[in-house]
Amino acid sequence: MNAFESPSMDYQLLKANIKTWAHDLGFGQAGVSGIDLSIMEPGLLAWLEAGYHGEMDYMARHGLKRARPAELVPGTLSIISCRMNYVPANSRDAWETLKDGDAAYISRYALGRDYHKVLRNRLQKLADKINKVAGPMGFRVFTDSAPVMEVQLASQAGNGWRGKHTLLLSRDAGSMFFLGEIFTDLPLPADDSVQEHCGRCTRCIDICPTQAIVAPYQVDARRCISYLTIELHGPIPVEFRPMIGNRVYGCDDCQLTCPWNRFAQHSTEPDFAIRNGLDSSSLIDLFAWTEEVFQLRMAGSAIYRIGYERWLRNLAVGLGNAPSSPAVIAALQARADDPSPLVREHVNWSLAQHVLAANIESQPTGEELS
Repeated sequence: MNAFESPSMDYQLLKANIKTWAHDLGFGQAGVSGIDLSIMEPGLLAWLEAGYHGEMDYMARHGLKRARPAELVPGTLSIISCRMNYVPANSRDAWETLKDGDAAYISRYALGRDYHKVLRNRLQKLADKINKVAGPMGFRVFTDSAPVMEVQLASQAGNGWRGKHTLLLSRDAGSMFFLGEIFTDLPLPADDSVQEHCGRCTRCIDICPTQAIVAPYQVDARRCISYLTIELHGPIPVEFRPMIGNRVYGCDDCQLTCPWNRFAQHSTEPDFAIRNGLDSSSLIDLFAWTEEVFQLRMAGSAIYRIGYERWLRNLAVGLGNAPSSPAVIAALQARADDPSPLVREHVNWSLAQHVLAANIESQPTGEELS
């Protein structure tokens, strides 16, 4: 007999125990939701119809399955949603790095080990613990790895609310955390959702470098720097390159400016500790890596999945936006004949940026002309 068929099971107590076990495994919070996401279907269809998913074809391919958990995993009755903090302690101040034109800015979530592996492992351990106590159950674990509406599920599970930047926000922890889920056939009682607390604040919308948040709770991924530096496979549109600044993997501006992230908590997870000095590396140093060095140092990192070619593409844009110096020009010129057409295109654009800046600087001022 499966656990969900047991009339003697105290599911309220089981849920309370699940939350304790989740905390013991390093999760900051866990909650339970039902599987009805029908309220999200019209918005999802409109978002896809507008083409806001860009080249992420899988978004359109999965369609409404994303809003129908029981179609993704038949038999699902409840979803356990967990969050885990990711900001490593002692990392360089994010704003300081963004203002340093010679530094490479890496999104705070990618400074350590690939979160997919860490969260999937912990969620599996949590599911195993539930199995031991409740008996065999049907389940699957997910963390940004399938057509799952993670933010909505976490919101309905009482873990926070959907911010205007579309990320989950918590009064206790801001938004700098990962989300993961366990789809289960256990009939766990759902938690209550929480009230949203964004009010009239529009800081996340106002600060976005590319104005990708086209309306509250709506992001045009095609304009988002995280999409442009991670998901986009080809050339970055020229119009967005100057706006990217020194952001070479992802973007955190909408989170950094959010008032609720003053409550963001540092991660205690060793796997999320800073690797390879990525919180304070220079664009020039990273651009000098060979493919072998990239593969060695980025093994086990979320950055590894974009590959060496796109890594160089992003760094070339960062160098094009960096303050002009002989060292920056030399670094770009060293890859002017790179075997990759993608890299060459962005290197040539960057070199042209510095030529343009030099020409503008050499123009006589009004006082000199008089």
